[in-house]
Amino acid sequence: MKHEDALRKRKRLAANLPTGELLRGSLLQRTVRHKRGCPKCERGQGHPVLVLTVSEAGHKTKQISLRPGQKATVEKWLNNYRELKKRVERICELNHVLLRPDP
Repeated sequence: MKHEDALRKRKRLAANLPTGELLRGSLLQRTVRHKRGCPKCERGQGHPVLVLTVSEAGHKTKQISLRPGQKATVEKWLNNYRELKKRVERICELNHVLLRPDP
């Protein structure tokens, strides 16, 4: 690949990168069950809740409970993070090409 091609592809990848609406983690749906006093839990149904889990330094996992109305926003921000990460990796690969002598 020529340097000109690599520069053109890098510029295209870097254009319009999502930078503010990013979120790292995993969105999970869990079921909470009370020990006693809840008829729904006693029937085995429980209460579905959305949780964002995020790994932090020191291998600790933080869990953030979400309201149902936040699901679409969280999914969008998680997808933005994955897309940004994918593009950054591709940009790095192109930069490796740029470090080599132009054929």
